Amino acid sequence: MRICSLLPGATEVVAGLGLTDELVAISHECDYPPEIRTKPVIIQSAVDPEESTSADIDQQVRAALSGAGPLYRINEILLRQINPTLIITQDLCGVCAVTPKELQRALSEIPGDPHILSLNASSLEDVFRDIEMIGAATGRREAAAGWILELKARIEKVRTGVATAPPRPVVCLEWLDPLFSAGHWVPELVSLAGGVDLVARAGTESREITWDNVRRAAPHVLILMPCGFRITRTLRELDRLTSRPGWKDLPAVRNGEVYAVEGPAYFNRPGPRLVNGLELLARLFHPSRFGMAFLEGAQRIT
Repeated sequence: MRICSLLPGATEVVAGLGLTDELVAISHECDYPPEIRTKPVIIQSAVDPEESTSADIDQQVRAALSGAGPLYRINEILLRQINPTLIITQDLCGVCAVTPKELQRALSEIPGDPHILSLNASSLEDVFRDIEMIGAATGRREAAAGWILELKARIEKVRTGVATAPPRPVVCLEWLDPLFSAGHWVPELVSLAGGVDLVARAGTESREITWDNVRRAAPHVLILMPCGFRITRTLRELDRLTSRPGWKDLPAVRNGEVYAVEGPAYFNRPGPRLVNGLELLARLFHPSRFGMAFLEGAQRIT
């Protein structure tokens, strides 16, 4: 089997099912596990997040969505060369990755007839379904089923640990300029970790909000998880928040409970490491129940 994964979360699943050797191409965002980083990259992005501000990136994305040009380009020459038998893509978000419609245009030029597996996760249960689907498509049903049971056991451990704890009032920001709340699976993670998301609902899209929305919510915990940004990249634009009126009056700021987290690893991508993100949130929300030491992937903002 020759597998082409256009999604970071799917790439993690393919590798986790023991199929790294059958992975023949990945997207520009696929970076985990480390052993896949030498695979050919078949997607190029029109946006360089390291050289653009959050506001600039937002403008480029909006322009692309309005028809000014694609956000991503498929290396069609490489696609023809590898001639994959399975391509994993998505149809949830036109901002996050190549969509099936864009993929079909490229596929018209290749000789083979690959199986297209399109994923569409907006919840943890959807992520488990995606693992099942990838397992079925690759002949790894039993391994996928066993992995899902392990992930669900870890979720249940967190759920049990916070069952009697008062929920913490939380705001999670998926973008800093303009401000976006974190949607889809993130409010679900917040709830499972013993918090209550004050500006978003589980299963709904991330949405633009105002600074007044955040101030009125008065979160006791503020989590910064800009989509696609590592912690170091988020810290470069922290002034987008700290310079706003009333920043120091937020309960989360006064109490020292503002955190930047590794968004791409644990929160932005629908994949198995969302469970790691859940465990991280539980420790941040309720350190007395889960230990004071941070899991890898969070930094307190002082």
